[in-house]
Amino acid sequence: MIKEITSTQNPFIKNIVLLAAKSRERKQQGLFVAEGWREVGLALKNGYEAEALLYDSSQTREEPIQALARQATLPVKEVIAVNAPVFEKIAYRSGVPNVVAVLKEKIHAPKSIIFQKTPLLLVLESIEKPGNLGAILRTADAAAVDAVVVCDPLADPYNPNAIRASLGAVFTVPVLVLPPEEAVSWLQEKNIRLLSTWLEAATPLYQCDLCQPTAFVLGAEANGISRFWVEQANERIIIPMAGQVDSLNVAASAAVVLFEAVRQRSLKP
Repeated sequence: MIKEITSTQNPFIKNIVLLAAKSRERKQQGLFVAEGWREVGLALKNGYEAEALLYDSSQTREEPIQALARQATLPVKEVIAVNAPVFEKIAYRSGVPNVVAVLKEKIHAPKSIIFQKTPLLLVLESIEKPGNLGAILRTADAAAVDAVVVCDPLADPYNPNAIRASLGAVFTVPVLVLPPEEAVSWLQEKNIRLLSTWLEAATPLYQCDLCQPTAFVLGAEANGISRFWVEQANERIIIPMAGQVDSLNVAASAAVVLFEAVRQRSLKP
């Protein structure tokens, strides 16, 4: 029998609101909130464990929710019907497709990454805006990136804005959160070249050979990457620009470098 919650003061409902709002709570509880049919569906199909799926029973029948739950690779613990006021309280954005999920965080370790024949990775340093992080993950999924390595994270990958901007790609691309030194050691061990985006004494992107194992390093717009990543790079690269502005949004930069690698590799016999 489906459980029902009709009070906005229910402790479980109040905790969902807290998880959506506070990164500290997400980290302490090991839980986060996702919403929308596509996003929740991708989480369930990619091995994220759901504590609960919640839906507004005045708008959606039980059958589609149960069908969504059956897509999960791990059992869904609870399916909960709520009324409109409760759903409005837990939905992070208005007009959201009618499902909200409470999910367990999934921690990816370097040893769990399965590389394609020629690895392609992104290393992100101190990305501040969840929307940028989500957009980068969406591009990483499109480019079939093996993993995104987040160092010195300022934005939480499970922030609702990051999940929304990624269209659920946060669940399809392995995201590793590693200290910089550990990330470098792992990449060197796997013989993956580090190409750091940099404005000075750098090789233009389109002159680089990207048909070998490669990890691009990008930083936040304000300060770029730190001296650590400049010094660790096998090569410093720059995206040539013909206009009067000397930098791109970090999500746009990620798209440019990744799809130049995709382009070069598609031409290789």
